[in-house]
Amino acid sequence: MYLLFLFLLFPAVFSLNQEGSILQQVKLSLDDPNSSLSNWNPRDDSPCHWSGVSCGGAFSSVTSVDLSDANLAGPFPSLICRLPNLSSLSLYNNSINSTLPLDIGACKTLKTLDLSQNLLTGELPHTLADLPLLTSLDLTGNNFSGDIPASFSRFEKLEVLSLVFNLLDGAIPPFLGNITSLKMLNLSYNPFSPGRIPPELGNLTNLEVMWLTECNLIGQIPDSLSRLTRLVDLDLALNDLVGPIPRSLGGLTSVVQIELYNNSLTGSIPRELGNLKSLRLLDASMNQLTGSIPDELCRVPLESLNLYENNLEGELPASIASSPNLYELRIFGNRLSGELPRDLGLNSPLKWLDVSDNEFSGELPPDLCTKGELEELLIIHNSFSGAIPESLGDCRSLTRVRLAYNRFSGQVPTGFWGLPHVYLLELINNSFSGEIAKTIGGAANLSLLILTNNEFTGGLPEEIGSLNNLNQLSASGNKLSGFLPESLMNLGELSSLDLQGNRFSGELSPKIKSWKKLNELNLAGNQFSGSIPNEIGSLSVLNYLDLSGNLFSGEIPVSLQGLKLNQLNLSNNRLTGDIPPSLAKEMYKNSFLGNPGLCGDIKGLCGYKDEAKSKGYVWLLRSIFVLAAVVFVAGLVWFYFKYSTFKKARAVERSKWTVMSFHKLGFSENEILESLDEDNVIGAGSSGKVYKVVLTNGETVAVKRLWTGGSVKETGGDSDLEKGERSGPKDEAFEAEVETLGKIRHKNIVKLWCCCTTRDCKLLVYEYMPNGSLGDLLHSSKGGTLGWETRFKIILDAAEGLSYLHHDCVPPIVHRDVKSNNILIDGDYGARVADFGVAKVVDLTGKAPKSMSVIAGSCGYIAPEYAYTLRVNEKSDIYSFGVVILEIVTRKRPIAPELGEKDLVKWVCSTLDQKGVEHVIDPKLDSCFKEEISKILNIGLLCTSPLPINRPSMRRVVKMLQEIGGVEDESRNKTREDKDGKLTPYYNEEASDQGSVA
Repeated sequence: MYLLFLFLLFPAVFSLNQEGSILQQVKLSLDDPNSSLSNWNPRDDSPCHWSGVSCGGAFSSVTSVDLSDANLAGPFPSLICRLPNLSSLSLYNNSINSTLPLDIGACKTLKTLDLSQNLLTGELPHTLADLPLLTSLDLTGNNFSGDIPASFSRFEKLEVLSLVFNLLDGAIPPFLGNITSLKMLNLSYNPFSPGRIPPELGNLTNLEVMWLTECNLIGQIPDSLSRLTRLVDLDLALNDLVGPIPRSLGGLTSVVQIELYNNSLTGSIPRELGNLKSLRLLDASMNQLTGSIPDELCRVPLESLNLYENNLEGELPASIASSPNLYELRIFGNRLSGELPRDLGLNSPLKWLDVSDNEFSGELPPDLCTKGELEELLIIHNSFSGAIPESLGDCRSLTRVRLAYNRFSGQVPTGFWGLPHVYLLELINNSFSGEIAKTIGGAANLSLLILTNNEFTGGLPEEIGSLNNLNQLSASGNKLSGFLPESLMNLGELSSLDLQGNRFSGELSPKIKSWKKLNELNLAGNQFSGSIPNEIGSLSVLNYLDLSGNLFSGEIPVSLQGLKLNQLNLSNNRLTGDIPPSLAKEMYKNSFLGNPGLCGDIKGLCGYKDEAKSKGYVWLLRSIFVLAAVVFVAGLVWFYFKYSTFKKARAVERSKWTVMSFHKLGFSENEILESLDEDNVIGAGSSGKVYKVVLTNGETVAVKRLWTGGSVKETGGDSDLEKGERSGPKDEAFEAEVETLGKIRHKNIVKLWCCCTTRDCKLLVYEYMPNGSLGDLLHSSKGGTLGWETRFKIILDAAEGLSYLHHDCVPPIVHRDVKSNNILIDGDYGARVADFGVAKVVDLTGKAPKSMSVIAGSCGYIAPEYAYTLRVNEKSDIYSFGVVILEIVTRKRPIAPELGEKDLVKWVCSTLDQKGVEHVIDPKLDSCFKEEISKILNIGLLCTSPLPINRPSMRRVVKMLQEIGGVEDESRNKTREDKDGKLTPYYNEEASDQGSVA
């Protein structure tokens, strides 16, 4: 009996030793820089306690190997298929490279195979279909290309097929409809050739999830999909589908979520969708739908309804107010009319309401915040009237309020002024009256207060000085009066103050110098008196100053000469004395009119040198010239002819230059041309040179000189011409730069003064940035001395610049080459986004962007989807900006030898997982900022998410940056989960920041 026991035991021991030997060979075939497999000890009898290894069965055989996030590299370890009972293998998020070998078909016992987020290339092996037990195949986030193999039709037990985010470029094959066991089909984000949705997919009657987002789909949605009665989630967004939404979709009795946004669908919303009793989310925004919103649809238990940017009309059905779970309603950008349902919000936890850009009228429903959940109330550009309901004054959950361009009247509820979490309060162009209540001191999170063009009276309350986060205060066009409160000088974050057209009086306090971040000061059309404070000259970032139409007296402060003003207006005051020399120019003439006591060398002002005196000087000079001619007649005649010939040649040469200015210029093109010598070169490349030019008025500009003709390698910033990665005709780059920067006015976008062109040469004249580019500064010897406060300021400035391009420009602009060398730094370490040579305007129709003919961008910054789809879209800029954030936090270049084969994004992710945040952050940074730096790092990682849909908009990035260090509302920072096989995500956060009014 004892011998029999040994006989039975021996094969088991031998088997376990053999499996350990196989895994040892697997270990040797992989590169393991983080020693993730360090406890795989060859001296052990069994591998069952090794990390990532699980065993089961009577003889404890290896059944599962999970090496996710282990930072392993190397080709796929085919030896692992020799494990006789292996049922589950996961190598998720490593650097497994090369092609997936055909002998993967030897893993006969596999039920689950997860190779997602690796570097696998080549075609999908047809032998995968030889795995008879396989139920889940996840190859998401690799570089597989070509067609989906025809052999895949042979899968008999496959339930999950996820090929998202690869380079598959064939058509979606009809034979996928043969895999009737499928529960999840995810082919999203592949550059498939244009094709229709195969009707055969309607045969997948067990399917619960179908994700075909951005798959280059065309044609109509087939009626056959109505047979998918178990379908929970249908996502066909970001394609070019046409025709109506099929009525047959009303047969999807189990569906919870339908996403059809950003297509070209037409017709009306089918009433049959009202049969979907499980429907929680419908997103058909950014299509061309017409008609009204069916009453039947509003009777289902919706939680989120997004129908914005269509052509819908009619009234909003009253039945939508009875939906008990509705928390998101976005229908902006349509032609809907009538009143909002009176009970809206009474029965549902409404969080986000956006009905902007419609034709709604009537009063606001009083119960919008009855459940205490309302965060965003966006109703601009309608015809709402009446007063703001008193109940909204108790809605402490509100964060964003835009009531602009309506017909509201009456007083704003006292509690409404002091809502603690509101960061944007916009009441432009209404008829609100009454005073700004003292309760505004409780609005601790308020950043933007915009009250323009109403009928507010009284003064600014002293309590407004406690709003430490206030960035913009605009209250022009009201009836406000009194002195500016002294506490207003405490607002150190203030960048814009516009009180034009009110009845303010009194003197400006010298404490105005505390507004170090002030960019715009407009006090025109009031009754301010006294002298203009000399301290205004210390506001280094001020570029807009309008004090016209007041009672200011005394002299103009000489300190104003030190400002770099885009606009100056001191007209119609009581100013006297001499105009400071650098301001006494004809181009500023209108800035000083209406001040009888002002003197300066400008026609119309006292002290102007009249024409008679000027002629006297001319005649004196001529007399001297004649006297000299008598003495030196022969030599002078010779010199005269030589000089005339030279002057004519110069005149002819200069006459060829065409100058287009975008701001008031204090210099001429001649002054620029005469300074383009080699001593002034600060950068050079194959496309031309960059010069530093010091003007006679003391200002400095940067001049980019581009030679015409041919395709050349182009560059990033003004001083980084040699480091670019893109190529293209310089004429197109020049035109793009002029077209873009010529229209833009923003403190965080580099200013283009003018452009000068001839047939052979083109010049771009910019404001000069003393500290060069962020890339040069960060990676030079000075980089280690950049403190965290300075780096954070640079990140926020650049984010605000990009946000302006994406959300405030009409149409929006995509930069396409965001990188550290294209972010320039001024003398105060303020950041400006620069180099718009490859920028593109986004199609206003909201359609999926078209592919470009070449890749624009720089290695390490290019979003993964852009590299193969060549599609221009804001998400590409956001990815690049995320890389810049990681670059600033780590002070490592995006591509560097010290990172090995990884780029910066992968290096940060793997290092965080293996070693922690301390090994990621630049050691030169003060450790006391670790918590804040970690939050910024997380924003960078969110921006570099592999799936574009998971990246936040730039507006949301700015908001998150501004919230760092404050109280953050987690409900506003939800992001959509990756569609990688998990059935948990239902809702599309992306819609929350889309559209011109969101």
